[in-house]
Amino acid sequence: MTWRRTLLPAAALVPLLAGCSAPSEQDPAAKAAPGFPYTVSNCGVKTTYQAPPRRAVTMNQHVTEVMLALGLEKSLAGTAYLDDRILPAYKKAYDTVPVLAKEYPAKEALLAANPDFVYGGYASAFDAKAGRSRDDLKAAGVNTRLNMEYCPSGASSLTDLYQEVDEVGRTFGVPDRGARWTAEAKKTVAATEKKLAGLAPVSVFVYDSGDKTAFTAGGKGIGNELITRAGGRNVFADLDKAFGDATWEQVVARKPDVIVIYDYGSTTVEQKKKRLLEDPALKDVPAIRNKRFAVMPLSDAVLGVRVPAAIEKLAAQLHPAR
Repeated sequence: MTWRRTLLPAAALVPLLAGCSAPSEQDPAAKAAPGFPYTVSNCGVKTTYQAPPRRAVTMNQHVTEVMLALGLEKSLAGTAYLDDRILPAYKKAYDTVPVLAKEYPAKEALLAANPDFVYGGYASAFDAKAGRSRDDLKAAGVNTRLNMEYCPSGASSLTDLYQEVDEVGRTFGVPDRGARWTAEAKKTVAATEKKLAGLAPVSVFVYDSGDKTAFTAGGKGIGNELITRAGGRNVFADLDKAFGDATWEQVVARKPDVIVIYDYGSTTVEQKKKRLLEDPALKDVPAIRNKRFAVMPLSDAVLGVRVPAAIEKLAAQLHPAR
């Protein structure tokens, strides 16, 4: 895979609100916007905003959808890098935002958009070798944010998701929108939890990609909590990262009841299923023997606004009789 890297939450259905038009933080004479100055520490980088950014660029789909969920499309000067398809509720707003590149834009193309803020979903968005490190962009006068899942410490719980949405909302001067989204998200999660009460978890192996080894979800990413809250048990929860490689021998030994396939890119779900079903080494794995598969878009399984509804959708696949 290129390294990154429904039911919608009710807040996703609320009509998108207009973006901010507060003065730039570079204008010391401007009247302070409500809630500013605002200081936030993100992945070890401390930034003080005197006003909301006005020309933001998002790099990676899940952070783009965070912005759109908060009604901030008018604050976007550009976007880049979809893993699959933008949520239908956000498509109209997304289509108003210039797409700078199919994947990551070169530094020159990024700076040509004249951004005052760059929001990256994966650490690769701030690739130092490409001249896009957070330090490089700061030197060019551009503030940055990295999605908390890819901080060095690896934040990956629902609490971290709520913090992510809250801090983005406050950075752009719309904390009330973040609070409304979180309140609806918590209702969605609580409703799923109630449906699963008393059910024993099923063991789950995530198949992202891979042939010689299995690229899977580890215990550090939001994908692990998503599985747990959907009534599953990630058989590779002991893998100390969000994503990583496992051997096929380990997959066999851990005997997953269900295989969750991440759907994205040029390899289809059916092609992935075929690869797994036709591997003789896997024939005695319960999920293979019983042909028990679940499917999730990759964009559901990262720290973004899809997670609450994704928990509900995965729970329905892991526990279809419930």
